[in-house]
Amino acid sequence: MTFTKTLLDGAIVAKRNLIKIKRVPDLLVFSTISPIMFILLFAYVFGSAITAPGVSYREFLIPGIFAQTVIFGATLTGAGMADDIQKGIIDRFRSLPMSRSAVLIGRTGSDVANNVLITVVMSATGLIIGWRIRSSVGEAIGGFLLLLVFAYAISWIMAWVGLIVPSPEVVNNASFVVIFPLTFIANTFVPTQHFPSVLRTIANWNPVSSVTQASRQLFGNTGTAPLPKDPWSLHHPIIYTLLWIVGLLAVFVPLSVRQYKRAASR
Repeated sequence: MTFTKTLLDGAIVAKRNLIKIKRVPDLLVFSTISPIMFILLFAYVFGSAITAPGVSYREFLIPGIFAQTVIFGATLTGAGMADDIQKGIIDRFRSLPMSRSAVLIGRTGSDVANNVLITVVMSATGLIIGWRIRSSVGEAIGGFLLLLVFAYAISWIMAWVGLIVPSPEVVNNASFVVIFPLTFIANTFVPTQHFPSVLRTIANWNPVSSVTQASRQLFGNTGTAPLPKDPWSLHHPIIYTLLWIVGLLAVFVPLSVRQYKRAASR
């Protein structure tokens, strides 16, 4: 089966998933309300107590909220895959003359579209409370694209998880336990300079920190350059993030396709 045919099949599956969101708007409403609440709570409740070097806290905050939200948005992939297996929909797909990987491509692609919409809503909320993009249009577009591509790589991890766990509830609980601390032990909401030494090292090399730092850099929200003592990952956050993206896709795309064939045969 040709690559073009696989992409066409994937587009059909993606359309099916987007139609599901349209018919169940609660999925989109609640996934949008959560980041808006984070923006407002951190900006107005913690913003008066937290300072960021060389930049207003709101400009420091919004890229971190973007990173956290698109990563959590990627968990929809795992929950959706687990739900389709549980309901027998994957077995129906398997009986059709379509590419096996098209289901995964369609699922991950539709969740990128969902993340795009949520990012637009968050951007509007950020602009209302005082966030500003201080770089060029091209750099700003690059910042958004980097966030979405990183989330796309995470969605392949979640697709693999969704194929090996028994239910969507398990995916949601497991992803929360892992992703929530991962996004907090990072520079998403506060600078890492005052973290305990071990925690600071983990945070500085955390890919969530690098994608956040890269988006701040591309949006012009860095204020000051990284400190000389900061690691390579924060001095070159775009390259470090791209390396993580390539690595995650190289590992979890084939793992997910292989697991899909096994899961669909259950």
